This record gives sequence, structure tokens and C-alpha cells, in this order.
Amino acid sequence: MILSKVLEEFNNCREKAISGRYILPEFITNFVENLPEEFTVSIEGNSVEKRPIYSVKFGSGKTKILMWSQMHGNESTTTKSLLDFCNFLQKNEHQKDVKNVLKNCTFFMIPMLNPDGSKMWTRNNANDIDLNRDAQDLSQPESKLLRQIFNDFKPDFCFNLHGQRTIYGFEKTGKPSILSFLAPSANEERDFTFSRKQSASVITHIFKNLQDDLSGNIGLYNDAFNNNCVGDAFQEAGVPTILFEAGHYPNDYAREKTRAYIFASLWYAIEACQIDISYPVEDYKVIPEHSKCYCDIHISNDSTSKIQYVETVEDGAIVFTPQPLDSDLGSGLFAHKTVDNASGFKLM
Repeated sequence: MILSKVLEEFNNCREKAISGRYILPEFITNFVENLPEEFTVSIEGNSVEKRPIYSVKFGSGKTKILMWSQMHGNESTTTKSLLDFCNFLQKNEHQKDVKNVLKNCTFFMIPMLNPDGSKMWTRNNANDIDLNRDAQDLSQPESKLLRQIFNDFKPDFCFNLHGQRTIYGFEKTGKPSILSFLAPSANEERDFTFSRKQSASVITHIFKNLQDDLSGNIGLYNDAFNNNCVGDAFQEAGVPTILFEAGHYPNDYAREKTRAYIFASLWYAIEACQIDISYPVEDYKVIPEHSKCYCDIHISNDSTSKIQYVETVEDGAIVFTPQPLDSDLGSGLFAHKTVDNASGFKLM
């Protein structure tokens, strides 16, 4: 399916009850419990604060795809895209492409792995543990749940869905990183094992289909190996795993435009998985690695003033508070907005 058609389908199937970036766990409950019977909805377990963690299973094909989102509670864009994808399947179940997907693939989706973090709008869970650094210790109920599902479902592919901060871009071009991906390493040597080659091929297929719309705005994360990270651990176990990162489209702090391109990325990833599309590793390596070179605001007549928004939740909405850029967050070489110091600036 060509990109313009995929984006048209997104517009037709976008879950209109949710916009912006703050998603309450209760919204997920309401959404999944109202899915039709073709979707098998289960409570897989509970979070630290005893919130239910839902799974949605659908399709009947031999290619098994495990997808999880909001492992980090303040990374919600991919969650929205998963809900949009469920709507798309419902509304187009008789369309040839969708029928083939449901015939060829079986999906196991966890739309919100960290409901406590989502409620608090924090990266970590209620015990202040980063679930994406808990793949070996398995110290948290959410981590244990995901590993048990992985062991029981035995996926052929894993989609590890995240969101990245506005600090990422490309130093050579000055462009922001709107989407990024990674075929995680499976060992310290960062070899392209069989499973990693499959991951890289899926990402290459996404890249080739999106690059005309997002030319110069798609990148890769650094591939240093750390099997405390879930993606690396699953790749090490021999299962092709793809990291998706929803980034910042210019002037889109609600991540609604990025949401559409994540939806498209999911479609092309699934397309690559189900029909065994294969690209050489060299095509994957063409995709540039991004770096921490952006900040939210430059104040034009004060060369030291580089501003980054800190996000908190107040009264059910995300508040963006400007703070000086911490050096640990990168160089701030480029900015998403430049303002004159005398005129001040407007919060997004």
C-alpha cells in the first residue's frame, strides 16, 4: 500500500476520543473492553499499584508478532497509533490487504505496559524502576509479565514501541529526528546475527516507504549492546526485535503528526514480516544515526540561553515548563524555535 493511501486510512480510522499525549489507564480499559469479539481481550496481570495490564490478541496467521507500548509511562504516541491500528482493522476487515494481514499474522498487543507511569506521567514505574533496564533482574511485576508473555507466545517478531524527547536530530543537516528505529545488537560485538538481520530488513522497508515524506528526518539509535534492555535481551534470545521511537515533528508537541507516521511504520513493518521482505544489511546502514543536538528554544540575543521543556501533569493535562538545557541532554546546537529575548516566548 502506498504511503498516501496508508495516511488516508489513518485519517479515516484515527481514534478521535484521544488526542494530545496524556492517556489515562482508564481510557485503555474502556477502549479494549469495547473491541468486537474478533479481538481477544485479557488482563495479563497488574502493575505495582494494582492497575490492570491488558492484552489484545487478534489474527490467525502463522507469523506471530508481539507489540508493547508505554513501557515508559511518558511515551504515549505509539499507544495512540496502536489504538488507531485496531480501528483500522475493524473498519477494513473485508479489504484485501487487511484480510491478508489477519490471515498471515497473529498479533499479541500490550497497549500500555506501565499504567502507573502513564498515570503519573513518568518514565519509570511506581517503584521508580526503568522497566527497559530490568530485562535481567526482572524485579518488577510489569517486567515479569512481559517476559512471561514472550516465553509463552513465542513471537517471530517483537515491536518495542517508545517515544523520544525533542533533543534528537542530525548534526550534519540540522534536521530534527521525527522517527527513529533500531535493530538492537544481540552481543557485545554488535554482530548482525540472523535475527538482527531480520530486524534490520524490517526497518529498511519502513525507511524506504517513508523517506520521501520524511527525507532526512529518520534515524537510528546507537546500537551498543546492553541486555538489561528488553530489546537487546529479546534479540539475544534470537527473536527479531524492532525498536520504534516516536519523535518530534516541527510544532507538533502533541505528537499528532508523528502519530500518523508511526501508524504507517506499523503497517510497513507488518508488511515486511508477513511476506518475508529481505534487504541487505548495507541498506540498513545507510540510515543515519541521530544525536542529542536539539533543544526546544534558543533565545536569539543570549547565546547561552538554550531552553528545554520539562513536562508534568496538572489537572489531567501536560504542562510544558521551560528550564535551562541540562548539558547531559546534549549540545542544543539547533532549536525547534528561536525567539527574541525581549519578546519572550509562548509555551506550547
